[in-house]
Amino acid sequence: MDEVAGAIADPVRRQILVLLRDGRLSAGEVAERFAISRPAVSRHLRVLRQSGLVRAELVGRQRFYTLDPGPFTELIAWLTPFVRPSGWEHHLDALETEVYRIRRERRDAAADSRKEGTA
Repeated sequence: MDEVAGAIADPVRRQILVLLRDGRLSAGEVAERFAISRPAVSRHLRVLRQSGLVRAELVGRQRFYTLDPGPFTELIAWLTPFVRPSGWEHHLDALETEVYRIRRERRDAAADSRKEGTA
């Protein structure tokens, strides 16, 4: 988890992840999108690869990168308790509770009326 958190701490690496979210890109295609040197982009890609967030595939002389979101799982699990649901989520939870309560009451009333009809 620490390696993933360290990898996404840099804004350039986060932007690379956003680019790769849409699909596979070559190292050159990634580098074209930044105003930093190709060696600097290469170092960022290496950090992302070492953290497991991207995979590299060598095709001829080109290296293609793809996003691997799997390593985010542990970080997301750790972060989730810190995120409070929005007001809407609370309202929707309350609505869901009310729907289940009404269904239960109707089911119980139907069961009671069946019992009265057979008694």
